[in-house]
Amino acid sequence: MKRVPKPVFFIVAVLILAFAFTAIFGIAYYNGDNKVTVFKGLSDIRWGIDISGGVNATFKPADDYDASERELKAARATIEQRMISSGITDYEMYDDSQHDRIIVRFPWKSDEKEYNASKAIEEIAETALLTFRPGNSAAEQTVDKNGEVVQKTPTGDTETVLMDGSMIADAQAKYGTPTSSTPEHYVDLTLTDEGAAKFAEITKQYQGKVVSIWMDDVMISAPTISSVITNGNAVITGSFTASSAASLANKIKAGALPFALETVTYGNISPTLGQNALLAMGWAGIIALIVIAIIMIVFYRLPGFIAVISLLGQMGLSVAAISGYFPIFSSFTMTLPGIAGLILSIGMGVDCNVITAERIKEEMRGGRTLDGALEKGTKNSLAAIIDGNMTVVIVSIILMLVFGPSNILSFLFGASTTGTIYAFGYTLLVGVISNFIMGIFFSRLMLKSVAGLKPFRKTWLFGGAKNGK
Repeated sequence: MKRVPKPVFFIVAVLILAFAFTAIFGIAYYNGDNKVTVFKGLSDIRWGIDISGGVNATFKPADDYDASERELKAARATIEQRMISSGITDYEMYDDSQHDRIIVRFPWKSDEKEYNASKAIEEIAETALLTFRPGNSAAEQTVDKNGEVVQKTPTGDTETVLMDGSMIADAQAKYGTPTSSTPEHYVDLTLTDEGAAKFAEITKQYQGKVVSIWMDDVMISAPTISSVITNGNAVITGSFTASSAASLANKIKAGALPFALETVTYGNISPTLGQNALLAMGWAGIIALIVIAIIMIVFYRLPGFIAVISLLGQMGLSVAAISGYFPIFSSFTMTLPGIAGLILSIGMGVDCNVITAERIKEEMRGGRTLDGALEKGTKNSLAAIIDGNMTVVIVSIILMLVFGPSNILSFLFGASTTGTIYAFGYTLLVGVISNFIMGIFFSRLMLKSVAGLKPFRKTWLFGGAKNGK
């Protein structure tokens, strides 16, 4: 068996436990009255309508505009894209072309305190027009909650629009050094062919001068053009945080609505199950994890102990994929079926370790040495683990395709809403992927590493005979 360095077990175990702790509980601190989140945890998850309730709103074209069926569907698609970009997956949306209405239901934000339905619908129904203008003069200046100066209402030369957001093909929030040696959050823009040609003209005409960037009537950046840009790529920099850069990129990417919307009716939705059901599911998951940990350690000893560490890592990775722990991934709306998918994935993770531990025991009963049993047992169990998990992956993907935002099989099953079943498929898929990472790769790495430590080189610790060496 190829030896793994002895310290690897301790290094990997500490890293997994530290990651699981930060992913589950998150890390945040307060700067005055403002909460600054370093890593998101369970408390930052956006809970579904079934747990926390939400907002119900009906929109119609403003100024009695008579929208065609195509325009109404385009408006619905734009609103839908904005919700998906914001990580809202538990929603219902319908369009009524006969009465020019769009009906939307979606859950509250994770940190919602006011539960103001009118404020909650502003972000998904606003026009969000991006414009590039010469100069940086503004008629109004205010200060936001973070103490940053906000310029509003363009005046003078800035009333001239050089180009708008329709010439931008894509926008991505990134972190790096696009314009200086100091890393910062920024928005990376990819221009259309028309936009690239137009932007080349603007940068040539205004080289060495300021061209401000506005979102509606608010100046979001005022960079000085340092060179002519002809490759169709540009960046927006400013005092961005990870969330504000992502919010801006999502608004630009979602685009402007084909017509202005006004709210006909809106109101709050009561949770169908509530926080008590969430608490019950949470306790069910904790109890299941404790019982499984005890059984694994009693029946499989050292491999069982390592399996418990990998299970904690699997749960941490699953939560991280939902909460927005990794800035490159959007947060996900969690419903009770989604929690059920996470709990079920614990069983899938245990199955992986049980198969491996049983194969190791079989090899030792067949007369192999400890090293030989570890090598043969881990190798022979891999095919069975992959076969078992791949079936779950296929089912999860089908559930997401049928009941997800894309709903590509609607011609067979009809229109379906996203949320409950989609959340179950998503969390189950994330759990299986986490199982492959933690239950196969890291648990086997720790197993081979700890087998090199003299105090643990006893076959009974791996399920062999009590007097084995």
